[in-house]
Amino acid sequence: MIPLTKQYRCIHSKSCQCTKGHLNEDVIYLVFQQLNWNPHAIANLSCTCKWFDDLAKRVLWKEFCKTRAPKMMQDLQSSGSHSVDGSWRALGKLLIYCSGCTKGGLFNSVQVPGHFVYRTRFSRTSGKSFLLPQCRTDVLYVSDPCEHLEQGDEGDLGFFRGIFKSFSMSKVKKMLIKRGAKFHPTEMCPYCKAKLWNMSETEMIPQSASCRLGSYEDCVDYYVCLNGHLLGMCTLLPLSDSEASQ
Repeated sequence: MIPLTKQYRCIHSKSCQCTKGHLNEDVIYLVFQQLNWNPHAIANLSCTCKWFDDLAKRVLWKEFCKTRAPKMMQDLQSSGSHSVDGSWRALGKLLIYCSGCTKGGLFNSVQVPGHFVYRTRFSRTSGKSFLLPQCRTDVLYVSDPCEHLEQGDEGDLGFFRGIFKSFSMSKVKKMLIKRGAKFHPTEMCPYCKAKLWNMSETEMIPQSASCRLGSYEDCVDYYVCLNGHLLGMCTLLPLSDSEASQ
């Protein structure tokens, strides 16, 4: 078990209702280990007070991520860092939450509410398809598209999300800066609230992205935030008769 600093009373807020102090961190760790790091339980605990929220950010969300995607987390930390860009809580949310879109927002599309997803596959191999050839030494994990079918005039939409390894040192970030990419004027990353770059405005979306997604070539758009979180939307190609019948 990882070493934890024991704290017994709330030191963050005078208005906290936990006037008699808290259980020590070792006990809370063991309880959530038995719950298999349930994300809903972690989120509920975070709302109790600032002390619990701090514990969840430092320990519980990290253990959730390591349990949900162990190989991916091991790779993201293989550079020697004990943390990830944008916090463990942001990464935990990215693993289980499809952000959807708001009309007039990032994708100026129909209203598709965000929602939790039971399980999503993230692939480092798929991530290569979303990078220009000169940037393919970067490491990017991308999810399979979350399908939202029959969205009116927009057709069948797919939402995908991803995470860069060591984004601050990536070739993608250097190219965005070199090309003078501008941040979106109003929207922020739904996972960490950082500013967002549009990859299509800087002509950094390769044709291979639409092939990987199974979408129309000119209907793929995605953003990357300062912490390396990627979120995107595409219009999916219709299924063939043989695929639809399976």
